Amino acid sequence: MSQAPLRAAIVPVTPLQQNCTLLWCTETMSGAFVDPGGDLPRLKAAAAQAGVTIEKILLTHGHIDHCGSAGVLAEELGVPIEGPHEADRYWIDRLAEDGAKYGVIGRPFEPSRWLNDGDQVTVGELTFDVRHCPGHTPGHVVFHHPESKLALVGDVLFRGSVGRWDFPHGDQQQLLTSITTRLWPMGDDTAFVPGHGPMSTFGYERQTNPFVSDTALAAA
Repeated sequence: MSQAPLRAAIVPVTPLQQNCTLLWCTETMSGAFVDPGGDLPRLKAAAAQAGVTIEKILLTHGHIDHCGSAGVLAEELGVPIEGPHEADRYWIDRLAEDGAKYGVIGRPFEPSRWLNDGDQVTVGELTFDVRHCPGHTPGHVVFHHPESKLALVGDVLFRGSVGRWDFPHGDQQQLLTSITTRLWPMGDDTAFVPGHGPMSTFGYERQTNPFVSDTALAAA
């Protein structure tokens, strides 16, 4: 049996228990961290244990628990940062201020590449599609690997819940539209890694999620 082309390990970081994902291409053993918000020694140890060489950092959005230490890690490893969408510059610019508030290291940075809807990012020989999914933050993006039926959705959607929209520049209707028009078309059998908590599938959330199940939306 041939090995799956993509492997992933979830490493919760920061006091907010944010799911940082170590992704790698099994063909090349090149990898990326998605949302390395903090606890950098733990992340570097996870990559070393898996035998993965980190080639870049991918970011879903600009909140402190997802990217507070991204600039520091990029500098230490000498790798580029790709993402989020430029509409989250507001959040990245205030990382130091938010870090002080939450007791998390926060350092503003400039990504090597801002991402737009329809872009693609590569990790080794893997290619991920980028979808812009505003609502939780205006510049939130999601990474989708269709061949593996896997999506990394940050704080757009959770098992049994959805992202908060009460932060500055959040928008409830935009969030629900992002989920139904950008995530659901990826397919019910697509598994997703949320920014916090356990994984789920889009099909399970369409059946059971009190915010965005087909039944809940039909009743709205």
